[in-house]
Amino acid sequence: MKTRITELFGIEHPIIQGGMHYVGLAEMAAAVSNAGGLGIITGLTQGTPEKLANEIARCREMTDKPFGVNLTFLPSVTPPDYPGLVDCIIKSGVKVVETAGNNPAKWLPQLKEAGIKVIHKCTSVRHSIKAQEIGCDAVSVDGFECGGHPGEDDIPNFILLPRAADELEIPFVASGGMADARSLVASLAMGAEGMNMGTRFIATKEAPVHENVKQAILGASELDTRLVMRPLRNTERVLTNDAVERLLEKEKQLGAHIKFEDVAGEVAGVYPKIMTQGTMDAGAWSCGMVAGLVYDIPTVQELVDRIMSEADALIGERLARFAAA
Repeated sequence: MKTRITELFGIEHPIIQGGMHYVGLAEMAAAVSNAGGLGIITGLTQGTPEKLANEIARCREMTDKPFGVNLTFLPSVTPPDYPGLVDCIIKSGVKVVETAGNNPAKWLPQLKEAGIKVIHKCTSVRHSIKAQEIGCDAVSVDGFECGGHPGEDDIPNFILLPRAADELEIPFVASGGMADARSLVASLAMGAEGMNMGTRFIATKEAPVHENVKQAILGASELDTRLVMRPLRNTERVLTNDAVERLLEKEKQLGAHIKFEDVAGEVAGVYPKIMTQGTMDAGAWSCGMVAGLVYDIPTVQELVDRIMSEADALIGERLARFAAA
């Protein structure tokens, strides 16, 4: 399947693996790229330029296909070495960067001069337009269904994607709620040029996370995510567990007086315990509502092949019947 996204990134299928903390390691990115999609290494999981360079080198040993690096720009008392991370990406010869969080305009000239294509993750049409204006090559439009940070507008993809198509000239992919061929075909129908999958890729054999994490997604329904940190305007969609329910109770009790310090124990520094050790009640971790559409744990190749073959059947058979009628 050829779309503007496959042509932009030099990939076979219009499927991107989003950057995910403690998931976007070399093993994950290489598996997706080898399957014909675009794998993404999560830069902030590595933390330092030296570690990121090593991870990029590891990925290159596993695939000769294109892959990218995610850089999430967040305000912090002790921010990561963003200049060093950007320099590392350039020197390592990576040709795709997925940016998220704050406006990446500061870093675009350096990245573009190196011939790097930039896709920015946005949760609103206005932010997508801004990404286009500052020179991003593509946008990942993230609907309210997504795991992680859905923004504060609460617009689901059935509205957000057509609105983005009405306003954007650069290509965009659908993100949030993406799991299968139906997701891909629906996204294409609404104007996207492909899809970005996060949660679904965690539930694959190659995902470098504890088996407990995969089983938690497999056992979850679409009703099992929660929105936390809403009062702090830093909303995050996570899979429910004891820590999450405890956090929500704090939010209810403290109301407008809540501060980040009040919930830090449930959200700060918990990913290694969950993703690596499988301690599922250690805290809140990002998970999309799409968990309700996860019915198995295939290899990445099996998953991508299934999506593409079923997408061809949907377009060529089921939808074609309606057109003929």
